[in-house]
Amino acid sequence: MRPLCGAIITAGALIGLGLASIGVGLRYQNYPYLDSTGHPQWVWFRNIDTTLMFAVVSLVLALLIGLGTAFLGLAYHHHKRHLELMREGRVPGERASA
Repeated sequence: MRPLCGAIITAGALIGLGLASIGVGLRYQNYPYLDSTGHPQWVWFRNIDTTLMFAVVSLVLALLIGLGTAFLGLAYHHHKRHLELMREGRVPGERASA
């Protein structure tokens, strides 16, 4: 159940990051790309709006938490399954005898 919950959290965070990137693109689409000398200029992350920065940072944190939950939950599941097989006297990786 833990890996599934982690995967759902990760999927939600990725969808949110996609929507946030659309929001950032819409917000800064009219920003002049070239300065007066003809060199490209960029909007640095530290210079974007505070609310957009908060949204992106919180979604990245949710993504990391979801990935961590999924991978650690899956590792814990495999470890627990390994202990169950050892308790039954079967060797992990061996097929069950009919």
